[in-house]
Amino acid sequence: MKQYLLSPGPTAVPERVLLRMAAPMIHHRTPQFSAIFAETKAMLEQVYKTSNDALMLSSSGSGAMEAAVMNLCSPGETMIYVNAGKFGERWGKIAAKHGIITVEIKVAWGEAVALADVQAALEAHPEAKALFVQASETSTTTEQPIQAIAALTKDLNTVTVVDAITALGVIDMPMDDWGLDVVISGSQKALMLPPGLATIALSDKAWAMVEASKGCNTFYFDLLTERKNQKKGKDTTAWTPAASLIIGLNEVLKMMLEEGLDNLYARHKVLAAAARAGFQALGMKLVSSSPATSATGAFVPDGVDGAAFVKYLRDEMGVTFAGGQDDLKGKIIRVAHLGYTDVFDVCTTMSAVEIALFKFGHPVQMGAGVAAAQTVLAARFANVV
Repeated sequence: MKQYLLSPGPTAVPERVLLRMAAPMIHHRTPQFSAIFAETKAMLEQVYKTSNDALMLSSSGSGAMEAAVMNLCSPGETMIYVNAGKFGERWGKIAAKHGIITVEIKVAWGEAVALADVQAALEAHPEAKALFVQASETSTTTEQPIQAIAALTKDLNTVTVVDAITALGVIDMPMDDWGLDVVISGSQKALMLPPGLATIALSDKAWAMVEASKGCNTFYFDLLTERKNQKKGKDTTAWTPAASLIIGLNEVLKMMLEEGLDNLYARHKVLAAAARAGFQALGMKLVSSSPATSATGAFVPDGVDGAAFVKYLRDEMGVTFAGGQDDLKGKIIRVAHLGYTDVFDVCTTMSAVEIALFKFGHPVQMGAGVAAAQTVLAARFANVV
């Protein structure tokens, strides 16, 4: 049975990246690896659209999230965070581990945060060091208005920290132009790699805060130490790097830049619109009122066990999606259209959902979801003669 990995993470790894990573290992403290590292870092900064350093950390994206909290905030200081889902909730859990006072902006799952609520929290807590938010809350497949949020902190002594783990390389979010102070990503999403590598970039404002902050006690996640080692001319990491993943990232970034960033964002936009159209044609309500470009969530029909539905798709059909978490467990499916995904992956998604609905006894017009998606996907070939 052929397997299709269509979850919001991990995502499929391109063949040319797998082949590049399969090359014989080289030592990570050599001029040869440093040359690859420097080239990779420069390309990564093009994707971040920043003139500052984009650092690579050997960890999952959660490691970079913790690094941001630990380097910016000290025990007893205050931070604000948007809790709009499972990953927004994680900001509060990280802060609690380090004795940081938190101000939570609670948002209903599937909704974007109201800017008025962000403004109110900032006004009520001028002492807050940072405001933490997801660009794309993967658990609810919801995009947050990060550009507008960053504008609210622009003239404050508060920095905006963005978890862009399922947004970087999916939507155009120019870090410097938008005034995003810290942007985080992870390897297993749009960066089309196995898990294990995180990336993080900081603005001048954020670096000044890190330099002035006592921070939490940290050794491995000391960003000042990493910046010192990863700077141009030194081109290495403070600790043992995820060398194979960095070599893979080098190939991924070449693919992204060959496609062209504008084309990359346009592709993701079309795929997202097609997935939404397909689900709606099948009568499946979308989870989010502000749907993400990276992944789409949809409620399974009444009477269908969502957990069993996802399990059947994965184990019997070879198509891996993701289910819901917490209150949404067993109620929704989440499908990805980011990274190494294109038109016919969306067609496969809709076809698999239709067959599974039929298997679970739900009335379905075969081809309805596929047809709705195809109508949108045709735009992908609009300029092809």
